[in-house]
Amino acid sequence: MPTNFTVLPVDDEGAPKEGTSPDEENNLEVVASGDGIPKESSPFINNTDIDKGILYEGKNLALFEEELDRNPMVSSLLNRLANYTNLTQGVREHEEAENNEEPRKKEIKAPRMGTFIGVYLPCLQNILGVILFLRLTWIVGAAGIFGSFWIVFMCCACTSLTAISMSAIATNGVVPAGGSYYMISRSLGPEFGGAVGICFYLGTTFAGAMYILGTIEILLTYIVPSAAIFKAQDPSEENTALLNNMRVYGTCAITLMATVVFVGVKYVNKLALVFLACVILSILAIYAGVIKTAFNPPDFPLCMLGNRTLAWQNFDVCAKFSIEGNETVTTQLWQLFCDSPYLNATCNEYFNLNNVTIIQGIPGIASRVIIDNIWSTYGPLGEMLEKQGIPSVPASEDASNTGLPYVFSDIATYFTMLVGIYFPSVTGIMAGSNRSGDLKDAQKSIPTGTLLAIITTSFIYLTCIILFGACIEGVLLRDKFGESVNGNLVIGTLAWPSPWVIVIGSFFSTCGAGLQSLTGAPRLMQAIARDGIVPFLRVFGHGKANGEPTWALLLTAGICEIGILIASLDSVAPILSMFFLMCYMFVNLACALQTLLKTPNWRPRFKYYHWTLSFLGMSLCLALMFICSWYYALVAMVIAGCIYKYIEYRGAEKEWGDGIRGLSLNAARYALLRLEDGPPHTKNWRPQLLILLNLDAEQNVKHPRLLSLTTQLKAGKGLSIVGSVLEGTFLEKHGDVQNAEQNIKSLMGLEKTKGFCHVVVSSNRRDGVSHLTQSSGLGGMKHNTVLVAWPELWRQSDGPTGWKNFVDMVRETTAAHQALLVTKNIDSFPTNQERFAGGTIDVWWIVHDGGLLMLLPFLLSQHKVWKKCKMRIFTVAQIDDNSIQMKKDLHLFLYQLRLDAEVEVVEMLDNDISAFTYERTLVMEQRSQMLKQMQLSKNEREREIQSITDESRGATIRRNSARPSLDFQARSPDDVPNEEAQLIHDRNAAAHSSAAAKVSLAPEGVHMTWTKEKISAEKNKNKELLSPEGVRDIFNMKPNQSNVRRMHTAVRLNEVVVNKSQDARLVLLNMPGPPKNRQGDENYMEFLEVLTEGLNRVLMVRGGGSEVITIYS
Repeated sequence: MPTNFTVLPVDDEGAPKEGTSPDEENNLEVVASGDGIPKESSPFINNTDIDKGILYEGKNLALFEEELDRNPMVSSLLNRLANYTNLTQGVREHEEAENNEEPRKKEIKAPRMGTFIGVYLPCLQNILGVILFLRLTWIVGAAGIFGSFWIVFMCCACTSLTAISMSAIATNGVVPAGGSYYMISRSLGPEFGGAVGICFYLGTTFAGAMYILGTIEILLTYIVPSAAIFKAQDPSEENTALLNNMRVYGTCAITLMATVVFVGVKYVNKLALVFLACVILSILAIYAGVIKTAFNPPDFPLCMLGNRTLAWQNFDVCAKFSIEGNETVTTQLWQLFCDSPYLNATCNEYFNLNNVTIIQGIPGIASRVIIDNIWSTYGPLGEMLEKQGIPSVPASEDASNTGLPYVFSDIATYFTMLVGIYFPSVTGIMAGSNRSGDLKDAQKSIPTGTLLAIITTSFIYLTCIILFGACIEGVLLRDKFGESVNGNLVIGTLAWPSPWVIVIGSFFSTCGAGLQSLTGAPRLMQAIARDGIVPFLRVFGHGKANGEPTWALLLTAGICEIGILIASLDSVAPILSMFFLMCYMFVNLACALQTLLKTPNWRPRFKYYHWTLSFLGMSLCLALMFICSWYYALVAMVIAGCIYKYIEYRGAEKEWGDGIRGLSLNAARYALLRLEDGPPHTKNWRPQLLILLNLDAEQNVKHPRLLSLTTQLKAGKGLSIVGSVLEGTFLEKHGDVQNAEQNIKSLMGLEKTKGFCHVVVSSNRRDGVSHLTQSSGLGGMKHNTVLVAWPELWRQSDGPTGWKNFVDMVRETTAAHQALLVTKNIDSFPTNQERFAGGTIDVWWIVHDGGLLMLLPFLLSQHKVWKKCKMRIFTVAQIDDNSIQMKKDLHLFLYQLRLDAEVEVVEMLDNDISAFTYERTLVMEQRSQMLKQMQLSKNEREREIQSITDESRGATIRRNSARPSLDFQARSPDDVPNEEAQLIHDRNAAAHSSAAAKVSLAPEGVHMTWTKEKISAEKNKNKELLSPEGVRDIFNMKPNQSNVRRMHTAVRLNEVVVNKSQDARLVLLNMPGPPKNRQGDENYMEFLEVLTEGLNRVLMVRGGGSEVITIYS
């Protein structure tokens, strides 16, 4: 963790030295204590509040001295947490700067909002709104009391269960400002968080559009109908004219409201209580009007022609005739149904057959109208509103009803559609959690205030349904725009003391709700943008200097305009229902996951939750989505899915301890336990690779094309473990390990290699590779194939250790029943960006060791690099084989394997061994013998020196017991020859250099004793080994016949392969195993070198001993 130090020069008394001004002294930040121990610098601890005193006094915690550099004392940590604030550091510094510049400004106080003001009232204001005033009476008229009750009950149950889940999440630790988005994203991870966060933002934005449309509908329909710009010339065009007026006025309203929010958002927040007061007064007026209907119902007559409801707009008297003096004259209603005002005029048939009657639109709660309104009265688009129970004589034809003053339904009504329209009226339960940063005790206020608000609003909705059905006539309930009561708001006709109370109150409440949406949605988008999980949205994280989200406000206004252009409140409501339901569904999912996974950090203070309730809430949300509108639900899911995959594709690098990660761990554990049951079936076998990389001194990968080949071979499927070995000890090399892993992971990302990185530290490379081969992977998810590059410089730079390590690795993979892939000339292999336009992949099938040789070219051909390469299979026929029959059998075998490849059988006759083969074998053995003798001489010499050193050390110990120290320089130089003594000293120092570096007190002197016999024997041994006679024996030796035969096979097979496959894009061939006799390991490397000589790209394959390909389905 980086820690900043500021050096403050002090004199002996601790005061600043001369030359330091008082301002500079105040600005200097003392981050280190007097004893040199730095203070903690952590993003979770606000350093500005750290006491400028000493971090700790005395040495009571001396045992933990070095730990305090990184970890704070418990007392200091608790002190910081007690003074926790959710303001970001930049905001704090900005506020402090403003306080310094403006001394008169009042000190910023800690948030003190309680449950009632901070949660209950905001939730109440957001839940009660436009649907209650404009659509609830219509829903009761269409669905009936019983159907409406179920609609409200389902929606309120959904929000209640969601509120329980939200309360559990909100009380599981401190919830910073960000509310619902913060809870979802930190519980479900960046992918789900980004997807659901954007859906929640879209829901809030479309809610703003719905509120604005409600405001314009109230304005143009009930307050100033004459303000309409588009006027219908024909009754059939009224709906189109209304929509056009909504678009024009809605666009003006969104522009005005966005300007208000941009200029002075603080005034919007201050007017929130005014808007809430309008809502509460309107609801009280409704209840007062219901009580009044019990003894004095209001006079709102309905004009009925037969059982059909008439729109009371273009006539004054509900009658066919009127008496003026002693004369009977026709009324305006007569003229609407007849072609002239005279009594002998031709009138509509239904008008002639039925009488005109007047009924009361609000008969009162004491009437029995509740019985008529219990059951539903759904109808199609354009249906005339008819009242059951009034006599009616049907006409023979109704073709001429168009243009007559009937009240028609403007939309088809059915249960699921009404659910979609009603659900926005119960949204708003997140208002309290969105203000979590302003609450005095969020963990207590959010559950209490939210649940109380839901209970209150549910009671209001359910009682209003019953009271509306008990007081208002059914046909008036179904009259959406109040045409039958002279264009009055239906719910306003019930209110007391005047319908205008509801009209004005609903206008201001919907206007205020629209402003609140335009205020909250941009901040939600700003929070998503600043999280950085959706890269193309980062621009919307910027704003004005005071933090106002200007760009996000413009985006919100633009999306709101889309809802305005739809222009129909009934069409916009289901859209935002989808987004809110999806948000609520994932809140329930987050709570259920955290509860089921029993993560240690899941300790909510709110105890009244259970995973079954969360699961029920999630299921109910999903069901309501498809009940409301199945196609809208699919569109919302596709949008969320696209955002999820985009964030996943771009690689969300946020680690929030989310529940999805915990679910993945549990699923992985379950799957790994299942895989332990037994080995995979042949049909399920695929190469699970362990890629062994070599690193240079800077921990960079030497052969990056190995990862390119891995990607081409795996195509993102199966397991890939990229491993490497660093020599040394882990305590010394842990920094290099992190650097190496970072380099490997960055290269894996560049090469699009999906897998894991594993770097180990070992005392030597041989043991490190063995550890990787044995222990990589977990349970049944272990590698079955090792991919490694051929050691190109095995003869020169690596020395004997290099090829010995390689041969031992081959033996270990064979013993572990793991396949081995060895690439030769790996740097010439194609990158992932290259594309071969043609060519062949040649397979030389010499022996069958499981069929991996057949499977690899098929897997490679699935990648774009090798897709256009054809596969050719060569097999070798001996002199006793029937090559024609072999070719037929191979064709049949490939056909059953469903592999498309050309087949060729190459005949290798048993020719005599050539002089070239004999000579190459001889040179190989001579070189091997010389290396062996040189190595033997070196080893024996070192063993002798080590024994002499051990004896000398023993003599030193014995002498030290009698005499404390002996001076090495005091001995005569004649006792030990100079070069031999130096040799002993060098060997001893090399063997014990690391130990000597850690010991502070070494022996003062060491007395080493040489005898003349030992010195002369050592010299004679060296002379004998390097004498001319010894060298002459090497050059007079004869090659081993077994080696000659092996070399003959390698040379002959190489000639055939080069002849047939020299121009191939890739050559795959069986890799022979090492000899059982370890003395021939260096010859084995020579054989492989000869076998692959003259080929460009070679992949040597050694099977794991089990079948990996089958002809059966």
